[in-house]
This record gives sequence, structure tokens and C-alpha cells, in this order.
Amino acid sequence: MRVLIVEDEFLIASLLEAIVEEQGHERLGPVSTVEQALAYAPRADIALVDLGLADGNSGRLLARRLVDRFGIQVIFVTGDASSLQDGFDGAIAVIQKPFRDDEIASALAEALDRRRRSMWRANSG
Repeated sequence: MRVLIVEDEFLIASLLEAIVEEQGHERLGPVSTVEQALAYAPRADIALVDLGLADGNSGRLLARRLVDRFGIQVIFVTGDASSLQDGFDGAIAVIQKPFRDDEIASALAEALDRRRRSMWRANSG
């Protein structure tokens, strides 16, 4: 699975890179702006997205675009999950910073399972 990392904090992006690769997935990025993320989007299956991006844009806006335009599964990785009380903008999960490695690994495994089920339904129907 190809995982796009959208995170503007270097240390967190580095940690996410390590977790993604440790789980056997292909890493795309990390990137820190909407424009960069959209450039990678056609190749991504899932995206780990921070809510606050380096270009001042919202990860929520990006998530909606990734889901609607590219069918990418989004997992928010954020320090402020309370800002998502009114909905996840199409994200399948929200992970609060600071996070544990196993939380990211579990969310990636769930995303992979959802993708497999979706592909199975599409091919059997």
C-alpha cells in the first residue's frame, strides 16, 4: 500500500516514515502543503494528514479533496482532535498526538483491510 505522509513537523514526519516503512508499506513524501500532497495523490492509497499544514491550509480541506477526487483513505494525525467534533471530513480515523507506533500501525492495517474489502466487493459484484 502506498502511504502519503502530510506533516509539517520534521520529527513527527520522520517517525511516521519509519512506522510506514516498518509495516511494509511504500512511503510517499513527507510533504507539508496541499499543493505538494495533491501532486502525490494520484499514486497514493492512503494518507496520514496533519490538520495544520505549512502553507496555512487546513488538513480538513485536503482530506475532503483526497477522498472526493482520488478515493484515498485518510487518517488524521493531529494534536487537536477536539477540532473534529463536527465530523471527520471523510477520514476513516483520527489519531491524537502524541501517538504510539502501534496506533499508526493499527490504523494502517484497518485501512488496508477496508481497501481489500472494497476491491473484493467491486470485483465480485
